[in-house]
Amino acid sequence: MSHIHPKTTPIYQTSVFTFEDLDALEQYFDEPGQSYMYTRYQNPNTDELAQEISELEQGAGAMVTSSGTSALLAAVLTLCKAGDHVLYAEEIYGGSSSLLVQELSRMGLEVSAVPTVDTYTLDKYVQPNTRLLLAETMSNPLLQVLDTQRLAAETKRHNIRLVIDNTFATPILTKPLVLGADIVIHSITKYLSGHSDVTAGVVVCGQADDLERVRKVVKIYGLNLSPFEGWLAARGLKTLRLRMKQHSSNALILAKYLQDHPKVERVWYPGLADHPQHELAKRQGQGMFGGMMSFRIKDEVAAVNRFMQALEHIPFAPSLAGVTTSVSHPLGTSHRSLSAEEQQKLGITVGVIRLSVGIEEPEELIADLEQALEQV
Repeated sequence: MSHIHPKTTPIYQTSVFTFEDLDALEQYFDEPGQSYMYTRYQNPNTDELAQEISELEQGAGAMVTSSGTSALLAAVLTLCKAGDHVLYAEEIYGGSSSLLVQELSRMGLEVSAVPTVDTYTLDKYVQPNTRLLLAETMSNPLLQVLDTQRLAAETKRHNIRLVIDNTFATPILTKPLVLGADIVIHSITKYLSGHSDVTAGVVVCGQADDLERVRKVVKIYGLNLSPFEGWLAARGLKTLRLRMKQHSSNALILAKYLQDHPKVERVWYPGLADHPQHELAKRQGQGMFGGMMSFRIKDEVAAVNRFMQALEHIPFAPSLAGVTTSVSHPLGTSHRSLSAEEQQKLGITVGVIRLSVGIEEPEELIADLEQALEQV
């Protein structure tokens, strides 16, 4: 079969690989990466995906995981042990804060939030046992843009590690490792795969030592990704650059439309000139601003329901970053585990709707939004 040379990597849908004899087994342990034994450890499909994402992020290497949440878990367990202290930016994905506050605190980690106003001045929050700070390139759901280089300088000043969730921006817009971050994580489920048919995550390391520790965590905790999911995500990744350009172009058009609509009270999108980090976003995003935005209509459940029910082509789906546009409701989905006080402080109210802009024709999206907003 040596004459067969597939252009695309086949799917290695196997849980285990065979060996010729004991010598071959010993070679596996003596020469890591030259062969495979068990898919929980490594698989050609997941290795290919990890390598391609690492190259995009300009990392020392990467490990893919079963979800974005398991990628965060792997990153934290790589850098921390019981008794250590973890900081996280106040405005992050609700699932991330839930993992840290509700679960990892039960395993002996101390966890504290850093208010947005103090993001770049950590003196009051860093303790002797603080090991890392978690933040997002663009925050979920209100699209605050992080000055990654500035925050990296602050974390280095305190000798703690910086972990950046780059899911919203993707490496097409921003490369946090280049800007000084230590580890980057993604929910591959979102833009990197891009077609709403994969659940996966990735940890990209700036240093080889961290990568070896991530490998061990993923292997021992069983956080690995399946071969088929790896193959699907690698296929989706091939069009990431093209998709992000269209996502960004469409989102800017829709943001300007929504900003001028009388039924819309506020729009959060870094591409708008009045966004507080517009110039930073332009510089850090290579002139693109991504496909995610949020906007607020009347703060009434009935009004939000009328809007969502009236949408004909844009579904209400509690995820994001697919090629087709969707809306979500942060208060009722991603951030429902926060207390009412925390939700109010962040500005996540009933009327806030998160819009994940796809790659359709923008005129079609505007027409659907227009007729739905008439019902508000």
